[in-house]
Amino acid sequence: MTLVSEKKRLREVARAKRVQLAHACPDFANSIAAFADALSVGSGTKISGYVAMGDEADPAMLVEVLKARGCEICYPRVHKGQPLTFHVPVEGEHWITSTFGVQEPRPDWPRANPTILLVPLLAFDADGYRLGYGGGYYDRTLAHLRGQGVVTAIGIAFAGQEVERLPRDARDEKLDAVVTEEGFRRFRRA
Repeated sequence: MTLVSEKKRLREVARAKRVQLAHACPDFANSIAAFADALSVGSGTKISGYVAMGDEADPAMLVEVLKARGCEICYPRVHKGQPLTFHVPVEGEHWITSTFGVQEPRPDWPRANPTILLVPLLAFDADGYRLGYGGGYYDRTLAHLRGQGVVTAIGIAFAGQEVERLPRDARDEKLDAVVTEEGFRRFRRA
């Protein structure tokens, strides 16, 4: 089995499992907001959130707590085959829906350079690797940002999304930490 076909199979399994986990934990967003202190971020920190779709682990309440503490919140915008760009929402203006069906900031909203990224995923392992959706957007973005300086990637996940070990190659970027309904956990650096 090739790496691509193995990841494709794992994505199907992980999607089905995540539906069950989301149903079993309807208060997920509020649960993870309680772990905001563990992120150890100060006022003015630029943090990228995301708008959860369907049964994704929802960071909305955690983002609200961080915003109330003075963090600058921005959101990713997809550019096919390129790293994500990040934009700060403009109050009163409407978001747009991308070709992938994702709620995104408008391209004319102010750009931002986050130092912390909250990252959606389908699965993660104890080494900090994540299984994404297959487009490579977060891997490209993390590689790009890490090449420019320090950036912290924090997965947002249901605890039950953890698997023993994910297949990986040189393009797969590690998470620095994960927040689940059970708490905040840092991964060992390689």
